[in-house]
Amino acid sequence: MNAKWNPVRFDTHPERLAERMSDGELPAVDMFVTTADPKLEPPLVTVNTVLSLLALDYPAGKLSCYVSDDGCSAATCYALREAAEFAKLWVPFCMKHGVKVRAPFVYFSERGGAAADDDDAEFLRAWTSMKNEYEELVRRIENAEESLVRRGDGEFAEFVGADRRNHPTIIKVLMWDNSSNDDSKNAAGDGIIPSLIYVSREKRPTQHHYFKAGAMNVLTRVSGVVTNAPIMLNVDCDMFANNPQVALHAMCLLLGFDDELHSGFVQAPQKFYGGLKDDPFGNQMQVIYEKVGFGVAGLQGIFYGGTGCFHRRKVIYGVPPDSTTTIGIKDSPSYKELHKKFGSSKELIESARSIISGDMFRTPTEVVADLTSLIEAAKQVSACSYETGTSWGQEVGWVYGSMTEDVLTGQRIHAAGWRTALLNPDPPAFLGGAPTGGPGSLTQYKRWATGLLEILLSRHNPFLLAAFKRLDLRQCVAYLVIDVWAIRAPFELCYALLGPYCVIANHSFLPKASEPGFVILLALFLGYNVYNLGEYKDCRLSVRAWWNNHRMQRIVSSSAWLLAFLTVVLKTLGLSETVFEVTRKEQQSTSDGGADAVADPGRFTFDSSPVFIPPTALTMLSIVAVVFGAWRLVAGEGEGVPSPSGPGVGEFVCCGWLVLCFWPFVRGLVSKGSYGIPWNVRLKAALLVAAFVHLSTWK
Repeated sequence: MNAKWNPVRFDTHPERLAERMSDGELPAVDMFVTTADPKLEPPLVTVNTVLSLLALDYPAGKLSCYVSDDGCSAATCYALREAAEFAKLWVPFCMKHGVKVRAPFVYFSERGGAAADDDDAEFLRAWTSMKNEYEELVRRIENAEESLVRRGDGEFAEFVGADRRNHPTIIKVLMWDNSSNDDSKNAAGDGIIPSLIYVSREKRPTQHHYFKAGAMNVLTRVSGVVTNAPIMLNVDCDMFANNPQVALHAMCLLLGFDDELHSGFVQAPQKFYGGLKDDPFGNQMQVIYEKVGFGVAGLQGIFYGGTGCFHRRKVIYGVPPDSTTTIGIKDSPSYKELHKKFGSSKELIESARSIISGDMFRTPTEVVADLTSLIEAAKQVSACSYETGTSWGQEVGWVYGSMTEDVLTGQRIHAAGWRTALLNPDPPAFLGGAPTGGPGSLTQYKRWATGLLEILLSRHNPFLLAAFKRLDLRQCVAYLVIDVWAIRAPFELCYALLGPYCVIANHSFLPKASEPGFVILLALFLGYNVYNLGEYKDCRLSVRAWWNNHRMQRIVSSSAWLLAFLTVVLKTLGLSETVFEVTRKEQQSTSDGGADAVADPGRFTFDSSPVFIPPTALTMLSIVAVVFGAWRLVAGEGEGVPSPSGPGVGEFVCCGWLVLCFWPFVRGLVSKGSYGIPWNVRLKAALLVAAFVHLSTWK
């Protein structure tokens, strides 16, 4: 409730921005796209995101796109090289015809909307030609294989012998226009395409690479020595720019406050394309953003969500809001101080000095014809040993120590005293693909919960930041809404086991229906669920969507959150290490047809992962308890007189409610293929159930 008391909405008007400054006066933006696995995150997904960013309504000479490939994949590099050639046709086409959605797979999936209603023969010819070019691009990317590296020719020679966990830095300038410094051409956008740089940072088995946080810090340093834009945008590889004016909307917030303090970063809520009806996997998070997100925006500011976020570079560099006024070079940090914080690269130190001491409207680093010197400097700062002895990952850059580096970094920014703004234009700024099926959804929740519990058990936990730094108390409480996800799991598991235990062991923990206390519990149960349902209706969602999210919370708590809790406990005891698990990304068609429409994407799927064992066991146990209780009622005990201390209607309702919540697992027990629970999971769950029943009935 604390997070819902002060909802705030920010309205942005890009047309007013144009009245205030010219295109040449807008600050430059470095755009970061991260991908980690070419199999789980297909190159075509990344390509569509990159193309949507390259075609933004923003001076092209002010935009640079950096792609971090943590998979060190020649296929990904090849796909981006092909995308750079296609962008030379795609970007002018979008600008000339005012294309509304600039991710090609969306635009062409429904004939682009505008094309369907336009009778202009010239446009239709251009549209058809562009569609053919895109289909050819898709064909080349999908047919490209990692065998490219075995040829060892020219551009891919560096990939020969490279292992994704053991390879030197690979940086490729895939698209670069030296004329991008001409502001008159920038404003017109004629013939100018934003820069595109591929980065695969150095990795060695002996060096910790810190997952996505490490990749983001490398991109920050590489861009710092190459373009050094004062504003940085980061998106996941599947979050394409849905609103072509998103950068202008963000500038309204970054430039529209009297004090920079109120816009340390600008975060767009995560929204999804092709969302399944009624949110069967409970991961579209619409109610969380509308009720909690808008409320937190009225406190110290919206959380950093890891994607769709515009950052001030100096905030990422650890500059506090007290230093928001421009200071002279002579008053800026000394070379020795900068060397200690940012590392040994002279180029990075000078670029950091210009960001800390300079004006955000300054012209970015001059582009030179020969990029060799810049590339060598970029390779130096992307070495896996570069951060040793520096402040990277602590006071500078994305913070290390959690798998949810986004929340941890956002907490550090809020604790420094910065406030943040929520970017929610119409149409939505970015759209991504929500994972479908059981494995993808639960893997994502497990990774989030693991990282959040790591934060709670570290020196970065909100309590300490509120006590010793500048994190507001109410913002601290708001962070706890998500930080305690994994801690909820063992308590919810105990509650889930109480009902079946009482029915099997002939005990009770709830008042009988004839006792006054029963009415209180019934009122609490109904009151909470009716209130929760009211929030879903207020967000224009159906009763079925509410139920799907309710049951998924029970499933997630007993599976992903529980394993996250155990993982962090084992890590704390020094018995294991956390492993970053990439969620599978799939490029879904936005059309209604297609061969994939035959399948049931909203149905739960299973694999042999341990994450399915606890909910499968709870499902079996609930069914056993219902059958056991029904048999006891029919057959009676001894002389047929029920025990006064035995279970009442409340315990039976608990068991029945669990069966309903775990209905996808009930179906999984009787289904086959990917829709059926694997037999090894069933066997392990059955052994747990047998042990629990034995202990419950043991005298």
